[in-house]
Amino acid sequence: MARFAAVLALLWVAAASPAAAQFLVTEACMGTCPHGPGALANQVIVRPAYTLSNNPVTKFADWIAYAVDTRNFGPSRARRWKADPDLPARATLEPEDYRDAAAILKTDRGHQAPLAAFAGMAGWATTNYLSNITPQASALNQGPWVRLETAIRALAGRSGGTVHVVTGPLYERPMPPLPAANEPHVVPSGYFKIVTVGRGRSVVAFIMDQALERNADFCATRVAMYEVEARARLVFFPGSEAIGDPAEVVAGLGC
Repeated sequence: MARFAAVLALLWVAAASPAAAQFLVTEACMGTCPHGPGALANQVIVRPAYTLSNNPVTKFADWIAYAVDTRNFGPSRARRWKADPDLPARATLEPEDYRDAAAILKTDRGHQAPLAAFAGMAGWATTNYLSNITPQASALNQGPWVRLETAIRALAGRSGGTVHVVTGPLYERPMPPLPAANEPHVVPSGYFKIVTVGRGRSVVAFIMDQALERNADFCATRVAMYEVEARARLVFFPGSEAIGDPAEVVAGLGC
């Protein structure tokens, strides 16, 4: 527990000085990207499929923003895992680090920006970079998490527009490390996902714990936006005058 607390302290020690990347504006972020008291050493990567902020302490992205558009949908694609070539080796994990995780921890390589949303895009393979992956409990990854992602794609199809999403990890209690990893890392205890349509006209947020059961209803994990901001220590959609009524997204997701 003491070690976990020390790592958390490292994650937030830079709060007194804002990271330059917090003012980044990309289409994936629907404007200004999230910002907060994250590590100054974070590296922000902008790709056609997503924008992410990689944390070299945890070895995972603090947040990943992406836009779901039916024009990027496509056939099923292979999951060929690869260390992110744009990150230094000390700041991310490698495929071998996940060895035996499924058998020992019942953990999957969980996509944050889902492969299925970008299978028709030329850069689809970048969703398999390990900067876009975290150790996610199999029951969560194959249950409510994937059902929410499927509902988001369906919403994009029905609305005929773009659905913007910001997702990322939470670190609220110690979790077992990957058994084969040869470098320090911090496994998330849960995840958030914020779903937005109409350029912020309608927004709904979810928090899912790693212990969530496979048959759990993702609709039951809805929370207020301010709760995600408080628990993730991030500000989403900075500069926006207001975030709209969630009714449109809630109905569109089938909740």
